[in-house]
Amino acid sequence: MKTMNLKGSEIKREWWVIDASSMPLGKLAVVIADKLMGKSKVDYTPHIDNGDYVVVTNAKNVVVTGKKMTQKKYYRHSGYPGGIKELKLEEVIEKDPSRVIREAVKGMMPKNKLSADRLLRLRVFDGAEHAHSAQNPKEIK
Repeated sequence: MKTMNLKGSEIKREWWVIDASSMPLGKLAVVIADKLMGKSKVDYTPHIDNGDYVVVTNAKNVVVTGKKMTQKKYYRHSGYPGGIKELKLEEVIEKDPSRVIREAVKGMMPKNKLSADRLLRLRVFDGAEHAHSAQNPKEIK
């Protein structure tokens, strides 16, 4: 048998849409990361970026379990002494709901040179409406 390696010219990308209120945040991030990497495809090749586009709707209604809304914290640092900022999950969702999903998916992706390009194919929307209906995205259940 011959081993098949995917070439850059043979990449076929599809569009997927998923509702963020349908499953918990961690499981949602795993499904999205698999689609962005192309691991669900038959012709998956680790060193080629052959993943799909993913559209996430209802980011404001993301589901988390337990006490994560009040206990999970997001940190950022300004670079100056004493410049660390700390926000709870509920504050981040109120301010920018797409940040929660993007950071969860980023944590599920491999840390390599392809991850930045893969994350650019993730589109997150706060409500149920999205601007990519012309691409005829398939729904992930």
